[in-house]
Amino acid sequence: MAAEASRTSEARRDAVFGRWVVFSPARSRRPTDLKSHAPANPSPGAGAAAGAPKPSCPFCQGRESECAPEIFRVPAPPDASPWRIRVIENLYPALRRDAEPPAPEEAGEGEATPGERAVVGFGFHDVVIETPRHDVRLWDLDAAGVGDVLLAYARRVRQLMEHPAVKYVQVFKNHGASAGASMAHSHSQMLGTPFVPPSVTTRLNCMKEVFERLGKCSLCEFQSKDILVSETHNFSAIVPFAASYPFEIWIIPRQHSSYFHEIDKDMALDLGSLLRTMLAKLSKQLNDPPFNFMIHSAPFGVSSSCLPYTHWFLQIVPQLSLIGGFEIGSGCYINPVFPEDAAKILRELDC
Repeated sequence: MAAEASRTSEARRDAVFGRWVVFSPARSRRPTDLKSHAPANPSPGAGAAAGAPKPSCPFCQGRESECAPEIFRVPAPPDASPWRIRVIENLYPALRRDAEPPAPEEAGEGEATPGERAVVGFGFHDVVIETPRHDVRLWDLDAAGVGDVLLAYARRVRQLMEHPAVKYVQVFKNHGASAGASMAHSHSQMLGTPFVPPSVTTRLNCMKEVFERLGKCSLCEFQSKDILVSETHNFSAIVPFAASYPFEIWIIPRQHSSYFHEIDKDMALDLGSLLRTMLAKLSKQLNDPPFNFMIHSAPFGVSSSCLPYTHWFLQIVPQLSLIGGFEIGSGCYINPVFPEDAAKILRELDC
């Protein structure tokens, strides 16, 4: 306790997003006391027997006709349910696949016109239903089950890559209402856009700056083992050196890789095992918090000169506090938990 009390505030700059983060332990109790006060989904199967569909949930097995059109499914073994994973169109899409794609110059390519502009909302918005069971969360699946979900992501990203107007696909999962989930049934989403989002451009520019200055990729090695939570043959899970959020985790391929969608079955199994462990640790330590995870990959069609510094990774963000005026106004974040402390807590937690 004396060591914790004597720690002073510190500002760190992130080498991937280029953000400054202020670490202020005085703004929180002990790191181990930090918990979610609004569990994301305390009883996902309430009102139904184990494995039974929930009467009001269209994502449950047997209610497929209530969903938007199916893109593909991952079949279940014989004598089991008709499917294990379904990828479907979003019934309420943010972008529309039936719209006319904008011209390249309208979407920001080449000599784009600066300033305000509006283009047709073309794009793809899909949903990945991770399990037919309403009472199962992603980390309740075994490693192979989580790996199959990751392979479904990769398969759909490769399909969207074939569309000439799609420049980037953001894969993400929202868990819990306050993290943006409108459905309790375990699912994730992806959005294919006709432009490269500005945060992706910022990430690539920041990683390019590090590469040109130091001659190495920002993510191929990390500075201290103190931020390591766990690792497998193919992946490392860390609390990043300048984590914007308390107990934020990045899962990073140990070998340099620019594109998530190039993942193979063995790597998906390995990542599935590590991802389910990290989600289980966060759930146990933080009282099943709402969270988001995002897969950060390279945009389609980047030049070969960009590949040495583009390195994909999966980011997990537990939602433990609100973003305030300082964060919104400055683009900087205040984190009450030092990454080394969060990593030690998670590392020592059995799951």
